[in-house]
Amino acid sequence: MPDAIDLNSDLGESFGAWRVGDDEAIFALVSSANVACGYHAGDPVTMLASARLAVRNEVALGAHPGYGDLVGFGRRALDTSPAEIAAELLAQLGALDGVARAAGTRVRYVKAHGALYHRLVADEWAAHAFIEAVAAYDPALPVLGPPRAALEQAADAAGLRYAREAFVDRGYVADGSLMPRGEPGAVVDDPAAAADRALEIAETGAITADDGSRVELPVDSLCLHGDTPGAVLIALAVRSALERSGIAIEAFA
Repeated sequence: MPDAIDLNSDLGESFGAWRVGDDEAIFALVSSANVACGYHAGDPVTMLASARLAVRNEVALGAHPGYGDLVGFGRRALDTSPAEIAAELLAQLGALDGVARAAGTRVRYVKAHGALYHRLVADEWAAHAFIEAVAAYDPALPVLGPPRAALEQAADAAGLRYAREAFVDRGYVADGSLMPRGEPGAVVDDPAAAADRALEIAETGAITADDGSRVELPVDSLCLHGDTPGAVLIALAVRSALERSGIAIEAFA
């Protein structure tokens, strides 16, 4: 069992008149925040507010780039070329980092969002384009992503630090991928169940899949979604369960 683990959340996803989640409450409970950069969600005002919340709560600020898909919340697969992925990543990373500097902090890591995140598991060309863009911007920036992904192999090849994560509020299938949203059990919105899953992953390095098999998940960070119903209660339950078990919550970056 680890002495400490990172707890991250996808935040900063409000934009314009739309409000998504309770960022102020969740920023106080996590150690790392993956902040939307205006493509799948977020806007300049929300990005600045998120950077200020990161400073106030001493939370590591991460860039959370996605496809340019506000309507689909970045969860629709797009046929974006690797070159476009790289350029759009740089635009998003630079935007959040500039806002962060004005708030007195910096972007400390990068994590892809939604459909782009899932594409980088298997698409080697896209994964290399994504990693090469991060390295060109700042080779000291770690990348956060799933275990055993093409993205991890690309990061290793480029000499970038790669941190692995698992989701406490999502169901897994036997091959280690997430259950498609909309299927029963895909979203875990019960705080006690999410807390049990967090402990299972942290203490055993594995999780029970939908078919009862075990999926190995050696991770550095646990993720919960800021837009999951009851996200604040989930974050409270997960953090409390980990700390009661003697596992400290510490940022990986």
